[in-house]
Amino acid sequence: MTELVLYELQGCPYCAMVRETLAELELEYESRTVPRAHPERTEVQEISGQTGVPVLVDEANGVEGMTESTRIIEYLEETYGEAT
Repeated sequence: MTELVLYELQGCPYCAMVRETLAELELEYESRTVPRAHPERTEVQEISGQTGVPVLVDEANGVEGMTESTRIIEYLEETYGEAT
């Protein structure tokens, strides 16, 4: 059972970069698609404090709403990459 959750939007290039990293690291995750309209993204706002995506939650490591694709990718590689 995975504890990684990715909040994303179809067609979002930043979300795609995070998905590619998850695939490269062979990590299982739950994908939660957010609404297109920012005002309707209440769940992601509650978690991260903003309405942009992608947002990563990693319950196993206490990550409750990491934002910014570059930061998420660096985190995934540092936490789950081969060097660990």
